Amino acid sequence: MSSAVEALVVEEEDVRTPAPRGRVAEFLLTGGITLLLFPLSWWLRASVGLDASELAFGFLFFHAAHVINDPHFSVTYLLFYENVRERALGASIPRTQRIRYVIAGLVVPLVLVTWAGAAIALRSPQALGWMVQLMFVLVGWHYVKQGFGVLTVLSMRRGVRFADHERRVILAHCYAAWAYAWASPATPAGEFVEKGVVYWATARPAWLELGSGVVFALTTIALVIVLARRWRSLPLAPLSGFLITVWAWTVWSNADPLVRYAIPALHAVQYFYFVALMRGNRARAEEAPPTFGRPVALRLGLLALSALGLGWLLFRGGPALLDDGMPSDGPLGPTPFFAAFFVVVNVHHYFMDHVIWRRENPETRWLR
Repeated sequence: MSSAVEALVVEEEDVRTPAPRGRVAEFLLTGGITLLLFPLSWWLRASVGLDASELAFGFLFFHAAHVINDPHFSVTYLLFYENVRERALGASIPRTQRIRYVIAGLVVPLVLVTWAGAAIALRSPQALGWMVQLMFVLVGWHYVKQGFGVLTVLSMRRGVRFADHERRVILAHCYAAWAYAWASPATPAGEFVEKGVVYWATARPAWLELGSGVVFALTTIALVIVLARRWRSLPLAPLSGFLITVWAWTVWSNADPLVRYAIPALHAVQYFYFVALMRGNRARAEEAPPTFGRPVALRLGLLALSALGLGWLLFRGGPALLDDGMPSDGPLGPTPFFAAFFVVVNVHHYFMDHVIWRRENPETRWLR
């Protein structure tokens, strides 16, 4: 549920509390696995050393991206562009939501593809580098808002709702975490490499790290007060998923040298949980009379296979085919199309999520 559940409210009269086994699965899939990886990382480093364990973790999660990270991006396209005409023009969709949809579905990809295409045509690594920096700025926004969605949506499924002032405090903490995560650590301007592209990045000054850190600390105090007042009613899975997403995956993502390799995959698994929740509930409802739709397992299986195939096309097959026709010693490096596809899909994914996971989207009623 990658980012944009800021305004999502699930209208729910029923309180859907999972069975004990379901609660454990929900806890693990929405972030709890991270807590198991920290002791595993410590044990591996103590047993075989940092170099060997880092090589194993890096190798594992590099290849796991084919079936976890890549499909988590591509399934967003399958969700977003379904019934595209109705979503963009339908009278049943609020006007503001239709405008968001057109911006995210047409304007944003047009701008991104034009930007990337011009960078490659002009053989400008710096033009691609600015796209990379945009991606790094927005990824924190993407993560913390997904964490906000984990807390609010799963809490509401249990009948726990946050007041408006509590939501504002939680969101303020999310945004402060995003700012501090990007500003920290302070770094001078210099050359960096991403997906083979060497570019010049601007400095992140010490005053920005300090200032954002102070704001983050103040919002943490406010958050603790809000949560302390609600501690008796807060369910474990939503709260842990939120804190793990904001603190372990965003602010202190480099705290453990091995777990950091797993964070993108853990984020994708968290996202898949909400996709399966939304699409599974819809499929179960449509499987019953009078629709008699296809079985739930079949529909979710087809969605998974489609996401897997599209993910391969976007991150592997398509870029590789185009990069094969480019000189490997050019100014953009050996894989300029891979870099362009990677950045365009990432940034576009953030904007599409900002539309999909809002209460104005009729699909979100299936999150009940």
